[in-house]
Amino acid sequence: MFNNKNILVTGGTGSFGNRFIKVFLKKFKPKKLIVYSRDELKQYEMKMLFKEYKCLRFFLGDVRDRERLRFALREVDYVIHAAALKQVDTAEYNPIECLKTNINGAENVIDASLHNKVKKVIALSTDKAVNPINLYGVTKLASDKLFISANLLSGNLGTKFSVVRYGNVVGSRGSVFPLFKKLIKENKKILPITHPDMTRFWITLDQGIDFVVKSFSKMIGGEIFIPVIPSIRI
Repeated sequence: MFNNKNILVTGGTGSFGNRFIKVFLKKFKPKKLIVYSRDELKQYEMKMLFKEYKCLRFFLGDVRDRERLRFALREVDYVIHAAALKQVDTAEYNPIECLKTNINGAENVIDASLHNKVKKVIALSTDKAVNPINLYGVTKLASDKLFISANLLSGNLGTKFSVVRYGNVVGSRGSVFPLFKKLIKENKKILPITHPDMTRFWITLDQGIDFVVKSFSKMIGGEIFIPVIPSIRI
């Protein structure tokens, strides 16, 4: 379903986006694969890494900018919304910034997708959106609800919206695994664990990407797709 189609990934220079681009280009032959993000250095690094792929496009912009998104989504068939502020502690100290990106940004992606009659949109969520106790989780829960409700706005436009919600991605930027490895290498005696009985759900980047791709083929609009993944104590 992706061959000869136009696909856009918001937050495309992040951990998920980088890996998604690499895996996606090996499996499919899109007409255009558009990376939408606000970091020009990471976009340059990706250009150098994937320079043999002529279908790859880079669009500098922020999901907070509705007009820029409307422009970027012209003639786009499928959208993967991966852009978000994800650090729990950073969100607590910068609540308005987190709200602007995770909630207002979600609204802008929905608006731009409807404006351009995008076929399907999948937004990436998190297990922290379930009964959230921190601001990050609250903003992602609000984002999820916006995307599910967006199906009511679609009408004759035909745009379908769904959400993929999974757990902690092993080795992703900001994950505790790289942090723990770094601290152990520095011979630290204590690792920063919130609670000894805490558990976390884990998924690899490749598993997450595969799940997103499969969800596109299954979705009819309005689903929150949740994979069965292991939970372990830290």
